[in-house]
Amino acid sequence: MRWTATAASAETFSLGEGPVWDAPRERLLWVDIDAGAVHQGTLDGDRVIVTHTLPLDRTVGAVVCSADGELLVAGAQTVFTTTPGGPAGEPVAGRTATDPAGIRIIPAAARRRLNDGACDPAGRFLIGTLALADTPRETLVRLEHSGEVTVLDDDLNLSNGLAWSPDGTLFYSIDSRPGIVWVRSYDVTTGAVGPRREWLRISDGLPDGMCVDAEGHVWIAIWGAGEVRRFTPDAQPAGVVEVPAPHTTSVAFVGPGLDRMLVTTATAELGAERLAAYPMSGCLFLAQVGVTGLPVTPWAGPISGES
Repeated sequence: MRWTATAASAETFSLGEGPVWDAPRERLLWVDIDAGAVHQGTLDGDRVIVTHTLPLDRTVGAVVCSADGELLVAGAQTVFTTTPGGPAGEPVAGRTATDPAGIRIIPAAARRRLNDGACDPAGRFLIGTLALADTPRETLVRLEHSGEVTVLDDDLNLSNGLAWSPDGTLFYSIDSRPGIVWVRSYDVTTGAVGPRREWLRISDGLPDGMCVDAEGHVWIAIWGAGEVRRFTPDAQPAGVVEVPAPHTTSVAFVGPGLDRMLVTTATAELGAERLAAYPMSGCLFLAQVGVTGLPVTPWAGPISGES
């Protein structure tokens, strides 16, 4: 199967990433990593209308929201909360006002930043890291309900997309530069994870963001290929969404019925010649692929008073 995505935004983004559909408020959340911005928007037919932008003075890796609409933002090295449309930098619940930067994930002196993140089916927040130096040894961590940070991986090259099977028992994670999609068992109740194994390796482009549909198929945005590829639960190719932008970055199912695919893209690392050849690079795109997605679990937050 092959589908074609069409441009859905008037705006373009340097490094659009991390789309999340907030169903109770029927809004789309996403980030522009390089611009340090968290965007909110609504669907209007075949268009995404930007309704609010929260600028930060740092890069921003990911955004999710709680059940009441509070935003949890992964900044350059810390994770913090803010209210929709409000100022950034409020402390995560359970932290005091003397810790306005929130929960630090990366040491201040490290040449690294936070990258892609997502909530697991219990509302815990997982976030990976990316190296800004030449010798990466990157991590994937989980922010527990208690506010503690658990390290799941500490040997990655570039931690990227995260997703779970429909029943929550399998956890997929991407290490982009070697092109590996890992899978491991996952206990939603306890958070226990099994040993990881290589589920898929991609060599013609970098696997970036991903999501899972209601049938358990995995959709992966391929940076450099201008595609989102669908794979069966046993890692067999099952379809391609063609996107007229080489740097496809992430993917999510959006809309009240979770029946539309939204793809983020980037202008970053495209020279003038390629930008001229692909003028819609950096736009948001929509596609109809004939399946529905899974609802996003809201961030449950650390337990108040524990950190």
